[in-house]
Amino acid sequence: MISIRHTLLTLTIALAANGAMAQTSFEEISADLNKSGGVYLAYPEVTTRQTPAPKGYTPFYVSHYGRHGSRYLLGDGDFTMTISLLEKAENEGCITPLGKDVLQRLRKVFTETRGRGGDLTPLGARQHKGIAERMARNYPEAFRGKRRVFARSTVVYRCAMSMAAFCDGLKGIYPQLSIDYEMTERNMSYLNYHTDESNKFTHGETGPWVEEYRKFEAEHVKPARLVNSLFSDADFIRCQVNPEKLAWAFYWIASDMQDIETKDVTFYDIFTPQELFDMWQCVNYRFYIGNANPQMSDGLVMANASTLVENILECADKAISNGDMAADLRFGHDGNVIPLLALLQIDGFDVEVRKPEEVYKHWADFKATPMASNIQIVFFRNKAGNIIVKFLHNEKECHIPVATDSWPYYKWSDVKNYYQNRLKQIKQRVANRK
Repeated sequence: MISIRHTLLTLTIALAANGAMAQTSFEEISADLNKSGGVYLAYPEVTTRQTPAPKGYTPFYVSHYGRHGSRYLLGDGDFTMTISLLEKAENEGCITPLGKDVLQRLRKVFTETRGRGGDLTPLGARQHKGIAERMARNYPEAFRGKRRVFARSTVVYRCAMSMAAFCDGLKGIYPQLSIDYEMTERNMSYLNYHTDESNKFTHGETGPWVEEYRKFEAEHVKPARLVNSLFSDADFIRCQVNPEKLAWAFYWIASDMQDIETKDVTFYDIFTPQELFDMWQCVNYRFYIGNANPQMSDGLVMANASTLVENILECADKAISNGDMAADLRFGHDGNVIPLLALLQIDGFDVEVRKPEEVYKHWADFKATPMASNIQIVFFRNKAGNIIVKFLHNEKECHIPVATDSWPYYKWSDVKNYYQNRLKQIKQRVANRK
């Protein structure tokens, strides 16, 4: 006879796979063009309700990893290039009315973004403050009284600023909390870890996937219509404009508008929805191949999260034993959240896909790691000392492939044992590649 726990495990895995691998369609992105920005998607509004814990269990500890919040583009280059090119066309009488209008929009936005490359935006700070406030309100027993929080970030300032905003949110509700902050190189071995072997695989010029991707991008990025809508002279276009470079510059500018404060400007109108969808497919594939669990990597990329999972397990053991730790908070990047989702097998984000044209059907970057994306493991205990946990991805309860009879709650002993074994398997799998 098949046990109830075995049936529930099978159901859990099926639900997880259906959750993450549901196809992202052209219609979905057309309905919300912000999703075409992929990892630039601003943190979605949280509307889901939390499932009450089983009777007798109260929360006592939260283990967390979060991506920095909304940020500006990584530098001024896309703005300076597009503004300079359009100004040159204007001076030479080679610009269309739409081109003139776009130039004015660029100048307006650049007054906000200039010199802020890679910085956390005000929206990014608000995102983290809100996540922290909801955490504190959802699990008050973990934060009341004389409790400690250990917060650490990578050495990138937008991550440290995200950490500060998050902890401000906690302190605003529980001012008595004792919070230790760290932004130091010594934590990078688990907050933002990438092996040399993984870096060779993901390298954007010499990786084994690059040539296939180059052809894929050439098939999907067709900038002629956009270029001709901005410039009125064929000779100017031929001599002065790199169509692909210009299209990508506008793609990133358009994507980041949702993350900044100049809300009355958009650049989506210079693209068609199909163009945005096709460009997003290229970006989505690059994030998948570089951070997730692509079939050709044999787990090599996903294994970058191994040291982070080890840290999560170690910190949980300490919190369980010492009794005064409310939360371990970690702040990093999309390239850390994605492999962590895969290694933990949250909602099927470990899916293995081979062909570039198939990736979007099974995996989407904006679902995995929008701005301020986060993974939370919330620990609950009863008077008998039994411990259960639940996993949240972007504050939504999610599935892992561990047997349970009370989803979204899992026995911590089962979870810990499962991931300890999984770490051993992944390390052996990577070793076998050598």
